Amino acid sequence: MEVNFYKYQGTGNDFVMIDNRDESFDVRDLDLVRKLCDRKFGVGSDGLIAIQLHPDYDFEMVYFNADGSQSMCGNGARCAVAFSAFLGIIEDKTHFLAIDGPHDAMLVGGQVELLMGDVKGIDQKLGDFFVNTGSPHHIRFVEKLDVYPVFAEGKSVRYDSGYAPAGTNVNFVQGLADDEVFVRTYERGVEDETLSCGTGVTAAAIVYGVQHNQNSVKINTLGGKLSVKFNSNPDGSFSKIWLTGPAEQVFSGKINI
Repeated sequence: MEVNFYKYQGTGNDFVMIDNRDESFDVRDLDLVRKLCDRKFGVGSDGLIAIQLHPDYDFEMVYFNADGSQSMCGNGARCAVAFSAFLGIIEDKTHFLAIDGPHDAMLVGGQVELLMGDVKGIDQKLGDFFVNTGSPHHIRFVEKLDVYPVFAEGKSVRYDSGYAPAGTNVNFVQGLADDEVFVRTYERGVEDETLSCGTGVTAAAIVYGVQHNQNSVKINTLGGKLSVKFNSNPDGSFSKIWLTGPAEQVFSGKINI
């Protein structure tokens, strides 16, 4: 079987992209998904995204983590928007469907602005913070993040019994200014540190923004820069959450499976 694919990255978070409007790629074949994401025996990526037709939306984004599990992915969604524009499905604005529901997005000056889903609130968990931004995120504030043991500490929290059985993503955050942070992420489904995580930096920005009375936060990751802005509501929830950053095509090709 020959599979045509494209490779996209959003601040170092990389994805195998499949134009599946004809549904020739079987998204139920999780072994195939895992093989394509494998960095030794496949294309190699943090996840796989299939773009499919939907009668009520511009397109549907079907997203898989590298291990075949599914969740919302902020950077993946931004790459899906850029890919859909490349395919001619959309122009500069879109209304599309993801696993957590509908999203709006815009392409502006080489950046993709993505409207995330509303967030119910911030919870306390294991002495730190927890926010669900379409995917679960444990937020821990640390110092000297550049040398912090992200893999070991992230894995410990990800598999903590308090998050069993599904586990969680783990974001380590260092404040740089009242409106700027550095974030590193241990990502569930990849089971390693990734260069960036869109839902994770969104969660981190919300917690940090509340602490510093900011509704717009700049984020530095190992893979590049993003920004998040949001509205804080009287009931403790958050809405109009926009995640902005680059998304670009790296290469395209074919692979025999």
